[in-house]
Parts: sequence; structure tokens; C-alpha cells
Amino acid sequence: MKAISGALGALLLFASAAYAANAEGTIAKIDKSTMTLTLKGGDSFKLSEEFAVEDYAEGMEVMISYDEIKGEKIVLQIIPE
Repeated sequence: MKAISGALGALLLFASAAYAANAEGTIAKIDKSTMTLTLKGGDSFKLSEEFAVEDYAEGMEVMISYDEIKGEKIVLQIIPE
């Protein structure tokens, strides 16, 4: 029974980590040198090199899907609204 409980706990831990979080807001700043996007309100997100930052502009309303890894919010997808 202990093995089943442990396996179930591990499964729930990994399943919860697999889901991305979402944030919505207005882009306040895009820093190309650090590949960081900041929403109004202060939430900052790290962009990977695959993102074409020129496709996004300050003042644009967006929904961001991201994973938090070692305290850093890593962008998976940006959807203009």
C-alpha cells in the first residue's frame, strides 16, 4: 500500500509540473539584450532565442504561457489578444 501511495504522489508531482501557467496583460517593455519581456504590473518573463521579438511591441495585449524553472518564468508561447 505504501508503494502505491508513493507512486501516486510522484505521479501527481510530475503531472502538476507538466502544466504551463498563463499570464495576461499589456507589454510594458521588451529588452532585446537580455531577451526579457515585462508586463505592466511588473511580471517579467525570459524569452528563448526562437522568439522573434520584433513581432511584439510595447502596449500590445498578450496572453503568455510559461513554465517556472528555478524561479525564472520561461515563455513557451505568446498569443496577441
